[in-house]
Amino acid sequence: MSYAEVASKGPKQTPEEAAAPQPPQVVVDDSTSTSSLIDVDTPSVRTVPSDFAEQDIQTETQADRIEREEAAKKVREKAEALRAEADLAKKKAKSKAKKADTWLTKRFENMGDGPAGALAAANLIAVIGLSGWLGFKAWGLYERGRLSWKDVGLGLGVLGAVGAVEGAFTNYLYKAKGKGKDQ
Repeated sequence: MSYAEVASKGPKQTPEEAAAPQPPQVVVDDSTSTSSLIDVDTPSVRTVPSDFAEQDIQTETQADRIEREEAAKKVREKAEALRAEADLAKKKAKSKAKKADTWLTKRFENMGDGPAGALAAANLIAVIGLSGWLGFKAWGLYERGRLSWKDVGLGLGVLGAVGAVEGAFTNYLYKAKGKGKDQ
């Protein structure tokens, strides 16, 4: 049995009970006054004068605000000083690196074609030898079933580091030889 069937078997409502409640009525009389509301057109509304920040301190809140602003200003000045110091250190480091670069390039410039060619050939032979040796070791580990991704990564890391050093070395050698041809 449903709720509607059960409810229909009970006592009937009277028309007063079935009717919706009456909405509240607003009683208008002379006792309601709007005099307590603020009229924005009258001079009673206060605004802050434009020279408020320059006025004398009158409250603790103003004093705290000024104190916070001064502390923030000091922090900004200190950060600017540190930034300037860091820029100066960066310029000095760049200058030192350029001096070292120039020194190394001059050493390779002074080297004749014979020794420079021999040095380049020795470098190439060393890289090929290292690659061959690492390959031989990797093949041995593979045959024994002990080659892991860690070993492969280590070998590739060694080859990458050697390649980076060789690239820098060759770059200086070519720079030096390029300058020697121009002069």
